[in-house]
Amino acid sequence: MEASPAVIIIKKKKGHGGHHGGAWKVAYADFVTAMMALFIVLWLMNASKQVQEAVGGYFKDPRGTAKRVGSNQNGIDAYVPLKKEDMNKLKEELLQSIHHLDPLDKLKNQIEITVTAEGLRIELMESAKGTFFELGSAAPTPALRDLLRVLSIELGKLPNKISIEGHTDSNLYSTAQKYDNWDLSTDRANEARRLMQAEGVREDQIAQVRGFADRQPRLPQHPEDPSNRRITLIVQYQVIHASEVPLPSSVTSQNAAPPGGQASNSSTGPGLGRAGQ
Repeated sequence: MEASPAVIIIKKKKGHGGHHGGAWKVAYADFVTAMMALFIVLWLMNASKQVQEAVGGYFKDPRGTAKRVGSNQNGIDAYVPLKKEDMNKLKEELLQSIHHLDPLDKLKNQIEITVTAEGLRIELMESAKGTFFELGSAAPTPALRDLLRVLSIELGKLPNKISIEGHTDSNLYSTAQKYDNWDLSTDRANEARRLMQAEGVREDQIAQVRGFADRQPRLPQHPEDPSNRRITLIVQYQVIHASEVPLPSSVTSQNAAPPGGQASNSSTGPGLGRAGQ
């Protein structure tokens, strides 16, 4: 009987790219990287213009030697200043926030926001009966508290410095020797500063607190007009570096008077009657 030929079976081992391979890890890493890049692009498309310029400036010049980049020459992050077109956008955002607070536009004629050479100028003008402050006093009304709360939330997000000015009309106090328009304008500006810092504006944002009395009337031809009594907020054009040391509270709260004027820390006391203001 003949023997059956031996059958030899050769099994070839195939490489496994599944659980035991590493190719899928590379593909997954590429996918995650691409998704992260997509989300960054989507975020930048919805970010403010100053953020876009800061991020773009960093990639163009990561060493920080250019004029406008995301970091300075010491590698410290720097804020990009708001340009005029940015101020116009900020103006519209503030007007929308104010409209939500005052949907009937009752304060429309007493709030004026303009873009000037020094920055965004926000003027809160009084009415004959007193809208933002009690007559002849630095005591704020609920209307001023609510309005400054809305403005402070938005302005507190910015790196820009803010100046606060107080103005009065030309009506005089009957007791001008003890308390006059210089005191009143300075006290009102300082009260606005306190309210804004309590609602979101950082202490190091306040650049100046000034009282001008009746020396810079809004309507020079009508010095006794109630609209001359006003608080002015100025959002300045500037760059603030993260390395900048915040000013002490004693400096930021200091009342600065214009040349030739006087500054006072006096508070409104009882019995100081005054027509207007």
